[in-house]
Order: sequence, then C-alpha cells, then structure tokens
Amino acid sequence: MTFTKLTKERKELNIRNVWEARKRIGHLINKTPVIQSSILSEIIGRNVYLKLENVHEVGAFKVRGAANKILSLSEEEKKRGVATYSTGNHGMAVAYVAKKLGIDAIVCISNRVPKAKVDSLKRLGAQIEIVGDSQDAAGVRCYELEKEKGLTVIEPFDDPHIISGQGTIGLELLEDLPQLTDVIVPLSGGGLLSGIGLALKSNDHAIRVTGVSMEKSAVMYESLKAGKPVTMEESETLADSLLGGIGLDNQYTFQMVQKYIDDVILIPEDEIAYSMAFMMDKHRMIMEGAAAIGIAAVLGRKIPYSEGDMAVIISGQNVDLSVLLTLIQNYT
Repeated sequence: MTFTKLTKERKELNIRNVWEARKRIGHLINKTPVIQSSILSEIIGRNVYLKLENVHEVGAFKVRGAANKILSLSEEEKKRGVATYSTGNHGMAVAYVAKKLGIDAIVCISNRVPKAKVDSLKRLGAQIEIVGDSQDAAGVRCYELEKEKGLTVIEPFDDPHIISGQGTIGLELLEDLPQLTDVIVPLSGGGLLSGIGLALKSNDHAIRVTGVSMEKSAVMYESLKAGKPVTMEESETLADSLLGGIGLDNQYTFQMVQKYIDDVILIPEDEIAYSMAFMMDKHRMIMEGAAAIGIAAVLGRKIPYSEGDMAVIISGQNVDLSVLLTLIQNYT
C-alpha cells in the first residue's frame, strides 16, 4: 500500500539548517546527557559513550524533529491542526509538542504499535486512528486527513525540518566529545542518521557514521543495496520503532543516508534481546529494541574500527513491560 504526498519544492539542507533548528527548539527541548560506559569501554578496549535520547519527556529522540517542524508552521496551519503517521515514537513526539502549543493532533498508527506506545499517545491527548498492519497503511490514512480536513502532515523522517531537528544531536555530540571518531545510529527511515551525519560530517568528514538495523524488514538497508527506495512487508521485531517504509517517492533521507553513511550493520533478534537485558543488568537502564540495537553492534564487536571515541545513540525507552519481564527471565 502506498500513498501520494502533495508535491513540494525540494529544499537543499546544510549545516545552517541544523543551527536554526537548535535555536528554534531550545525553549522546548533540553540538551541530553552523554555518559561513558566503563563496562562497554572495557569490553572493546576503547572509549564508548552513550548519548541518552531516552531521557526526553516522551522517551525518544523524535521530539526534536517534531518540535522543529511544528514550530516552523504558520499560525493558520497551527489553527487547522496537524496529523502524522508513526510506529509510535514520532506520534508521541507530535502529540507532546502539539499539546504544549495548544494544537489539535491526529496520530495514525498500525495495529503493530505496542500497547505501551498506544497508552502514551492516549495520555498525551492525541486523537488516534489505528489503520492496517504497517506504517505505510497508516500513512495512507494520514494523507486522506490532509485532503479532508486541511491538516498539516508532520512527516516521520523525510522532511527537512525533521532531519534538521534530529541533527541537533550531532551538534551536542561535537560539544561534549571533541575527540569523537565514530557514531553508531539506529537506522530506519533515515531521518536520524541524515541529520546526525549532516551535522558531524559538515564539521569533520572523517567522523565515521555507522547505521544499525534489525535483520527483519530493514527497508533502508535493502534500498541502499538496490540503489533506490524499495518496499518490504513489515515483520515482528523487538526493534519495532525501526519498522516502516522509506517511501518510493523519498525526497531527502535516501540520498542523505547514501551520502553520509560509512557502514550498515544488521542485528539478529537474539542479539537485540540480549543487549536490552544487558543494559538493564549492567547499567540499570531500560531501552527499547531500536535503542539497544547499537549496543548489540558494540557487544558483538561488529564495528570494524579500533581507535578513538565512539558514541552510541540511545534513541528511546518506550517498551512494553511484558517484553522486559520476558527478557529478565530469559537473559539475566
């Protein structure tokens, strides 16, 4: 199932856009901490730092891009309201920002979105529409709402304001880790990696950007292999935040990921599960599968470099309690 976006003029992004995003969202979004993991550093023999995007009020990095996009809207667009489609975290981010600004929001999700994220969406006051078995199916409904109600669609990743908002993470990394040589980024639609890659490589092209995804339904990985955006059926995975297509009419993230990525690593489900349990046990830190996927790459010594400071983006913590209980029983 596919959907058609309203045609808009493509805007070229540069580092100035990321700095503009930082200023725009500063009153809503706090800088997140970077901590060194002595355990991971000892295991692989180099400094490993964790960029804690899980400490945002919505529990995920997505709030940066959502804030940048919604704050850029005209007053008339804000009055009409917004709609989005999501695997969960982006929808929560849009709902959170919209509530802060007094804007009506509709969030379209598929029936694959975990209960914890659905409950969070309800608490944030968003109107929820559950449609189909995939993010793409939810996207179809979202664009119907744009036509029916005049709502502004807040794209989950393929939008210059979303990308620039996520890129503010890169600016913070450079401030806190001036000796940074590697950053490990969860990879799905590519908004996070595109923004961070733009911010980092605009300052130092030698910084290596590695994308990590699950083995199941890794659409961006398959698209990179094919040299063009492709579609795939979604599969059950602990890294549910990384599900969803990249859009056959992708305007930004596919090309930007091609430009900025140095390597892509796929992680099997058992290693994602072990890494989630490892972080609960060793760091007393809850993280969703999409966040633990970078930890899995480190624990599995899958990063092919051995020197310099490494940062792992801990992208979110929104996971069902039932999943955590299973992990504790099976892996600790």
